This record gives sequence, C-alpha cells and structure tokens, in this order.
Amino acid sequence: MEIKAVAGDIAHNAVDAIIIGYFEGAAGPEGPAAAVDAALGGAVRQLVAQGEIKGKLDQVIVIHTLGKLPAGKVAVVGLGKQDDLTLDRVRGATAVACRALRRAAAVNIAIVPLGAGVAGISASTSAQAIAEGALLGLYTFRKHLSKEPENGEIKSLHIVDGDANRLPELTAGAERGRIVAEACNLCRDMVNEPANYMTPAVMAEAAHSLAKTYGLEVTILEREQVREMGMGAFLGVAQGSPQPPKFIVLRYKGRGSAENDIALVGKGITFDSGGISIKPSEGMGEMKGDMSGGAAVMGALVALAQLKPKINVMAIIAATENMPSGTALKPGDVITALGGKTIEIISTDAEGRLTLADAIGYARKQGAKQVIDIATLTGACVVALGDICTGAFGNNRSLMDRVLGAAREAGELFWQMPMFEEYKEQNKSDVADIKNTGGRPAGAITAAQFLAEFAGDTPWVHLDIAGTNMTDKERTYLVKGATGVPVRTLVNLVMGLASPL
Repeated sequence: MEIKAVAGDIAHNAVDAIIIGYFEGAAGPEGPAAAVDAALGGAVRQLVAQGEIKGKLDQVIVIHTLGKLPAGKVAVVGLGKQDDLTLDRVRGATAVACRALRRAAAVNIAIVPLGAGVAGISASTSAQAIAEGALLGLYTFRKHLSKEPENGEIKSLHIVDGDANRLPELTAGAERGRIVAEACNLCRDMVNEPANYMTPAVMAEAAHSLAKTYGLEVTILEREQVREMGMGAFLGVAQGSPQPPKFIVLRYKGRGSAENDIALVGKGITFDSGGISIKPSEGMGEMKGDMSGGAAVMGALVALAQLKPKINVMAIIAATENMPSGTALKPGDVITALGGKTIEIISTDAEGRLTLADAIGYARKQGAKQVIDIATLTGACVVALGDICTGAFGNNRSLMDRVLGAAREAGELFWQMPMFEEYKEQNKSDVADIKNTGGRPAGAITAAQFLAEFAGDTPWVHLDIAGTNMTDKERTYLVKGATGVPVRTLVNLVMGLASPL
C-alpha cells in the first residue's frame, strides 16, 4: 500500500473514502472534520445528536456522501475521551477504520492527521502512528489460500493536512511508520508460515536475501562449525531432527567501528514438538511460532538498515527443530554449552533456553556491550501475564528502563518480573553446573535465571513473548495470527541508544 502525505482540504480529496476522528463527549466536529460535516449538510452532527456517533474508542460509522463530496464514503472513527488520547489509540483507530473501509470495498482512502496537536502528539508522530496502524491493521497472510479475498485491498492512503508547511514533517513520520510496520509484517509472515515452509534452512535463506536487499552482513554457521566452537547446548537440541541446524548472524554497521554495541538474540526453534518430553498433540501446530523471537530480530534489523542509526547491531538466531527420534536429547543427559558450563537435561521441552545459552555466549564472545534476548520461552509466563503483557527480566536497571520506555513508545505492553537470587536455588543440579528447568513454580523466572548464568555481567534483558507473539482474535492493529511483537520496541530501543539523551 502506498502511503503519502499531501497538502490540501480533505473534504475535496477525490478518493473512494476519507477518515475523520471524533472525540467522545465533543460538542461537534472540529477542524477538517467540521468542513467535511458542512459539506455533508451537517450529517455528522445529526448522527451525533441521534446517538449513533458516540466517539467511543474505535467505534466506526461509515456515511455515504451521495455525491456531496468527491469521496464516496466518510468513516467517522471514535478516538475516546480527548484527555485519554495516546499515539497507540491513534494507531488502533486508524486500523479499525481502514478495515471498515476495506469491507466497504474502498481502494484509495485519505485521512486527517488524527490527534495532531492534542496530548503532545505532533504531526510527525501522528503520521507515523497512522502509517503503522494502517499497515499493521490491514495485514493478511494469504500465501497458502487459493481463494481470492472477498473485499480486495486498499492500495493507497493519503494523510491530508491543510498546512503545506507541515508536509515535510508528515512525510518523515509516515515513512518511518511504513518502515517499522513493514518490518513487523515481515516478522508476521515468517511466524505465520507452516513449519514445513519455515525450516532452519529457509530461515538462513531469508537472512541471506534480507542481507543482500538491505546491505547487512550475514554469516551462517553450519553444524560442524558450531561443533568446533563448542556449542553443545544448541547442538543437543538439534540432534533429534533431520533438518540441519543453522546458526544465523546478521550485522548492521551504523558507525565506523568494529565494536558490537548491542546484540539482539532471537529464539529460532522452527518447530517444537517437545522432543522426547513430547507435548500434547492438541495445539501442537501452534509450535510453528516458536521461532518468533528469531523472526523479530530479523525484522528489527531490516528496519534499522533503512532508518540508519549510528550504532552497530548484531542479530543472532540459533535455528533448529526440536524433535523426538532415536538420536534426540534425553532427560538425564548432560551437555556442555559454549564456554564450558555443563547442563543437566530435566526436560527436553525446555529447549529454547539451551539454544539461547549458546547464542548469548556467542554474543559475549563477539564483544557485545549489551544483549537483549527475545523468546517464546515459557508457558509459565502465559499463566502469569496471559496474552496481554510480555514478561521482561534482566540484570541491569539502566538497560531495563530503556527497554520498558521503548515498549511504551511502541504501545507494546511489557511487565518487569522479579529476579531475586533465591530463585536460582531451583536450577541447582547434583550432576552438572546447572539443570535446564527448575520445575513448575515460578517457571518463567527460573528460566530467566538460567539464561542469566550465560549473560554473566554483560547488561542483559530477556523478553518472554510466549503469550504475546500470537493472538487468536482481532484487537485494533493486531490481527489473528502472529503479532510481530516486539519488533517495534526493539527498533525504538536501538534508535534511542544511538541518540542518547
């Protein structure tokens, strides 16, 4: 979809449909919305008086203009109470309005800069939120469907402002929103793919393709190279599958230095059966999404390559399947991770932390100054936080604060979890340095404490996205399937690190 900022009067915009906003409790339409209402002979005010348009958040009422405007339809989207307006509400309102117009067969649409000038929202940030909301909210995954969609697709969105002086600001905001949203949708595409289409080798091929397109550096370490480096934890998970493992490293170089300013480590289990500790068959198909963390860091690097911050970023994905077979890792086995730490296997279904242990260890060997890992790690985090919040764990207050701030800016909900030393007791082993699960109590925390052993004193934050990587229902700009969380948070974080306060 083309997104473009234009100067002019939205009431005179010759598109299929236009979008205007309305605040709950407002006396009537204001600004450009008032001009649209006047051209419609007061239709918006009349519907407000009749109680049909209430301005409640994300309510959409579509009005047919019947030739009174160049546009055939006007979508009035509720923005909620003006005092409660946020950029995330602008994103969400844009998404629901765009979907309503897609159902109404609109192809080319226009929108005013929703919220600009309210609650500290600038023209630029409004345009970014609109671009994100439209692209995220209209996302579909139809690769394996032979039937054509019923309603077609929206092809263009114009952000229309009456002040031509704000056009550069709107254009810059819309472009950043496009870049970030498309990176998020790239992540969604990868996660939504069936596991037979998204194998470790396919992930590696995707990394090569993205590197070529966006000017990234790429390294793919094969099984023998990984074995020579001593990554026994990663290879232990991989040994049960006939699919060859791939250790994927992408690098974005934003400044003239070989230093690794930050490593983004994504869990890359392309299918998780649980291994010998096999999962129940019900819902196992959803385990195609166990590589969501890996897809997220790849998406983030694609966005950063276009936004060009002056910072060096490395993305690492230890990609493999976790399968049961005669060669698979067994409960009771002891393996050795990169760096020499030994791990007793209690459950082969606690496999993600094993691959992450070696990936984090590799990041540290590469001199990463700070590490963020992203993983669909534990069902325990879903029990604790449901599908609303991502669990955040870490060893560094400053880095944690930056991550949480980046999430707030993105509108992605994170909740910091405790990391008290006492939880480490559950991970103690009688036969090895550590065991790979501390049992059911505080399972998300003990999993994070396991990873902390491999992060050492490097500033590190772990994001458990087990509940937030996918959704089974539509919520504003989140559509059923993969969510793309936390691509936008990662982009905000790195951009902020590149431009210190």
